[in-house]
Amino acid sequence: MKKVAVIMGSDSDLPVAEKGIEVLKVYGVPFEVHIYSAHRTPEEAAAFAREARGKGFGVLLCFAGMAAHLAGAFAANTTLPVIGIPCTGKALEGMDALLSTVMMPPGIPVASVGINAGKNAALLAVEILAVEEEALSEKLREEREENRRKILEKDRAMAGRY
Repeated sequence: MKKVAVIMGSDSDLPVAEKGIEVLKVYGVPFEVHIYSAHRTPEEAAAFAREARGKGFGVLLCFAGMAAHLAGAFAANTTLPVIGIPCTGKALEGMDALLSTVMMPPGIPVASVGINAGKNAALLAVEILAVEEEALSEKLREEREENRRKILEKDRAMAGRY
């Protein structure tokens, strides 16, 4: 099975990244966690992105706050799927990170999830890997069914209250 890279621009992004890491653990997806800055370690970030496919990675998750543009820097150096996770910053509450993640030039795509949406990013990575991994696909179907059951139980409980 391909690995997922969990890349943070700073260790301050760890609380958001941990939500994604937990999902990867639940699904049994192998992963590595790294800190590379698009601006403070550009050579190392670019080298990691260029070498990722050869090292067995299938998806790169890039967590960054402010207008760091980490996902774009990685996407510029690989043809692997890159998912950008904008993280809340102090000044603009994550809007700067969101815009720098989604506003990519033509030819360099970056998938993006909502601000601080580490769980959804990891689930999207699992879905990408599930294209080739039937066991992951089945686990995803089971989780969707469990979520459906939970909502229907809550619906029945609500109907009984009113």
